[in-house]
Amino acid sequence: MAERAHALSTVDGYSGYGAEQGEKKLRAAIAATYYADSGIEETDIFVSDGAKCDISRLQVLFGSSVKIAVQDPSYPAYVDSSVIMGQTDLYQQDVQKYGNIEYMRCSPENGFFPDLSSVPRTDIIFFCSPNNPTGAAASREQLTQLVKFAKNNGSIIVYDSAYAMYISDDSPKSIFEIPGAKEVAIETASFSKYAGFTGVRLGWTVIPKELLFSDGHPVAKDFNRIVCTSFNGASTISQAGGLGCLSPEGLKAMQDVVGFYKENTDIIVETFTSLGYNVYGAKNAPYVWVHFPGRNSWDVFAEILEKAHVVTTPGSGFGPGGEGFVRISAFGHRENIIEAARRLKELYK
Repeated sequence: MAERAHALSTVDGYSGYGAEQGEKKLRAAIAATYYADSGIEETDIFVSDGAKCDISRLQVLFGSSVKIAVQDPSYPAYVDSSVIMGQTDLYQQDVQKYGNIEYMRCSPENGFFPDLSSVPRTDIIFFCSPNNPTGAAASREQLTQLVKFAKNNGSIIVYDSAYAMYISDDSPKSIFEIPGAKEVAIETASFSKYAGFTGVRLGWTVIPKELLFSDGHPVAKDFNRIVCTSFNGASTISQAGGLGCLSPEGLKAMQDVVGFYKENTDIIVETFTSLGYNVYGAKNAPYVWVHFPGRNSWDVFAEILEKAHVVTTPGSGFGPGGEGFVRISAFGHRENIIEAARRLKELYK
């Protein structure tokens, strides 16, 4: 990144606008690194300034007349972008849901995977695995069910794989590992949680050429038009960083970072387990999902903040299904995680 930044100050190294879809070398590296066995080609990949930005661009692609389904709980950007696009009805305070959104409950009771037999048809299904906030990763069998469900209903899955590198069992790291997924799914991903690119901003979205609207028009063709209209491409400096990440040295560094945060999750899990709490997630994600039965999420958040001076995230911020839980993040310096664990044990002993 430093070399690319310096090169911009030279006549030979200066570059103006690049391809809106991303640099060819980076698209090829993403395809080779993450999709070598699933038939995804570099031309299916759109490099962006992050998965969050692409979620909103995808909503522009879908328009205001579609109905979405989301995991409950889930990352708030899916619901909030739907509200902004005018896809929803009013917020219903009594159930803490927006009208015209299908909330697919994911709880310990159903293994954090929705009962698809009770989910009505929607145009779009947002699905994040490993999930933020619960940390649950869907199994191959579950994702096969999801792909079949989308195919039967004529729905498009938007699959958020931002935490895929944290998977340590045999759960799929990409929706495109599932047969038939290329005909029903879009995948969005990011360097934020692998390489600490939260402020650098670099991600990508995969739209296979096999994904067609009901009239036979390729979805990627419309998304390309939106990208070219609203975006001038990811920063060339960020893209240089992405290429560095996907070099052998970079891949090892990212795996080391992921391993470090997974050690942090072990400390957090041990802390709450020793205190007698039921703990979920952690195994395949940098998040620990802790259940405080019968308690309000915001009250628990406030109690931990005021008495232990530790910041958590109240579960209800991710949807009504998060009530009674808090999310603890493993993204932190080891000494801070150890100190937070000490304070939490002191608070709840």
